[in-house]
Amino acid sequence: MDLFEYQAKQLFAAHGVPVGLGEVADTPEQARAIAERIGGVVVVKAQVKTGGRGKAGGVKLAKTPDEAESAAQAILGMDIKGHTVHRVLVDPGAQIESEYYFSFLLDRSNRTFLAMASAEGGMEIEELAVERPEALARVPIDAMTGVDHAKAVEILTQARFPAEVIDSTAQTVVKLWQTFVEQDATLVEINPLAKVASGDVLALDGKVTLDDNADFRQAGNAELEDTAAADPLEARAKEKHLNYVKLDGEVGIIGNGAGLVMSTLDVVAYAGEKYSQLGGHSVKPANFLDIGGGASAEVMANGLEIILSDTAVRSVFVNVFGGITSCDAVANGIVTALGMLGEQATKPLVVRLDGNNVEEGRRILTEAAHPLVTLADTMDDGADKAAELAHSAK
Repeated sequence: MDLFEYQAKQLFAAHGVPVGLGEVADTPEQARAIAERIGGVVVVKAQVKTGGRGKAGGVKLAKTPDEAESAAQAILGMDIKGHTVHRVLVDPGAQIESEYYFSFLLDRSNRTFLAMASAEGGMEIEELAVERPEALARVPIDAMTGVDHAKAVEILTQARFPAEVIDSTAQTVVKLWQTFVEQDATLVEINPLAKVASGDVLALDGKVTLDDNADFRQAGNAELEDTAAADPLEARAKEKHLNYVKLDGEVGIIGNGAGLVMSTLDVVAYAGEKYSQLGGHSVKPANFLDIGGGASAEVMANGLEIILSDTAVRSVFVNVFGGITSCDAVANGIVTALGMLGEQATKPLVVRLDGNNVEEGRRILTEAAHPLVTLADTMDDGADKAAELAHSAK
């Protein structure tokens, strides 16, 4: 789960990381009132979960409350890379002398944690990594030893931070590591980490990604969710404990196991490309849905209900490899689920079963003879048929 900037900075502050943090406004009038309380120059910043706000006009300096109100008026409702701005953060202005970059993240490829730091902050870190990779220090972190003051100094020195800020900034780095660990984050990032006129080094921006798998021990995470912006189908799927992600396509996908579902997405996308070559639009997957190892009737019904509620879906491809859950159990689940859904089930299903007890599973579906169900022998055949059905239904 990605956090908004104001949420990230609130989290930092709770762990002792020095931040420059104002208040959040939902209306221009609220932005004006906050600017009056803060006094002096303020910065009005769009709160969206994407980068490039400044280039898009989503960050504006305001010298008076009137200017803060006008800035909020201009920013609220903006579209920034597909994200609509619903609130702004009104931060106190800062006299910045130097800007730095620092982050901790989960390095999946190397199965470790990684600190990334640079004495050249403020710019897009992706650009820095490409244009001047030598300016970005990458330091692996041992999860067993973590980051103490000495390790923080080592990282900052390697990143070429000025000597006069290393000691004080090292204390901030230690607290940022504590935030990373205690909140079960996969990313904590400060850009810029800025030295201001007072000599203090503050987090003037913040980005945090929390691990959803740790929600069971992070009770406060539920309060940080942006329910207003959440996709309603994804929200419903989450309530039913389904691993579902909405995509922009026409073929609903159900599979058991993340790897199989990912492969199914690729095969369906490939099968749907030929329709663009024929002068039409390509057919694409409409979702990722992993029902895991337990394809019970209830789980299957919940999955089908979510997918069939998507008005963009024209057909559904159920691709299951029976392992712990045998194919006959999956077949019974499909038949029972269709019975449970009744008139809600209106779109064709292509079902490919393989693995444990596959013959019995196919027999159950064949004898059920449901008018919406078509059996496929292979994954490629199933993808082709599902794409064909989705295309013909347009």
